[in-house]
Amino acid sequence: MMQIQIIAVGKLKEKYWNEGVAEYRKRLGPYAKLDLREVPDEKAPDSLSEAEAEQVKAREGERILAALKPDAHVIALAIDGEAWTSEQLAAHLAKQAVYGGGSVAFVIGGSLGLSPAVLARADKRLSFGRMTYPHQLMRVLLLEQVYRAFKINRGEPYHK
Repeated sequence: MMQIQIIAVGKLKEKYWNEGVAEYRKRLGPYAKLDLREVPDEKAPDSLSEAEAEQVKAREGERILAALKPDAHVIALAIDGEAWTSEQLAAHLAKQAVYGGGSVAFVIGGSLGLSPAVLARADKRLSFGRMTYPHQLMRVLLLEQVYRAFKINRGEPYHK
């Protein structure tokens, strides 16, 4: 069974985000072993200098890197990444299942994004478009797309 790890900065606070994650965790159960890890976000004031922002990303990045499995194929969610279709994501996951050891880790950064060290560790950068989304919402969107990818790969209908 494929192993999917999602490492996200920060805790889900609102009940509805947690319910969305729980629903897709349940749906993914038959397809993959899901390891969802939250690493603490760095407390910072609203207005940061560029140097302070880089320090925040670096500290969050250290936590992300520590949570990654050494052999994982890492896909970082980044606004400057490749924009894939659901079918392309499905094909990429299928390829990793067969040739890549079956372990994929997705990384969702905090409100300031990902550190250069995390981006350097990533095997791929994936973009969900050029818009900015709350990182809590990205968790639910990513889980939905991973679930959709498994349905596509198995030729199963996707129930809307």
